Amino acid sequence: MLVASLIMPPEFVHLEKALPQAILAPRYATHHNVVGSPLNGYLKETIILTQKAATALTAVAHAAAQDGFQLVIYDGYRPQSAIDHLLQWTKATDQKSTSQAWYFPRLSKRSNLFKNGYIARHSSHSRGSTVDLTLIKNGQKLHTPLPKKITLTDGTSLTILDDGTIDMGTSFDFMDKASNTKSSLVTQTQKNNRLYLRSLMERHGFCGISKEWWHFTLINEPFPTTIFNFPVK
Repeated sequence: MLVASLIMPPEFVHLEKALPQAILAPRYATHHNVVGSPLNGYLKETIILTQKAATALTAVAHAAAQDGFQLVIYDGYRPQSAIDHLLQWTKATDQKSTSQAWYFPRLSKRSNLFKNGYIARHSSHSRGSTVDLTLIKNGQKLHTPLPKKITLTDGTSLTILDDGTIDMGTSFDFMDKASNTKSSLVTQTQKNNRLYLRSLMERHGFCGISKEWWHFTLINEPFPTTIFNFPVK
């Protein structure tokens, strides 16, 4: 069910208030994303989640802090208008810029991003209880994403974006099989970092997906069948 209201429901919260101990890096509200510009519906650099998801994430942040880490959150609630923007972008041209190649170096934009499930007509993010995140060591600072050359375990050389977060082998929104949580294309240390993040999230009620190590949804989400479209502001 699509809810077209442009007013944020009372069951949603802004994370800068609900989770001040986390670092917010709302990529889709900036130029630092696969499209290269803010997505439709992102009117402010903030991140929104349902109160229930934010409360569970607070417990995750507390557990991570005990191990010497801080949460870095890239995205939460995503309006349907932003999903529509992504779909139109995939149809615009099959050519990709150098910066876009940092996100999908081995896939065609027009067909493969949709075919391989990286971009879809609907997203769990639009239900308000899905979050994209990673970890940074306490005392380290997040910085502007910068290109970084990597070599996968099969010898393939690629470029990812480094923002100062812990080494997960690939960066956020890197649409490639190397981003699969248990991919054999990254080192055991990098895989252990992914599994540590997944363990933290699962212990506090979230479930990940195999394709993207950064993506988690609250299992008992309050709006499992509702798609929202109010703007992020």
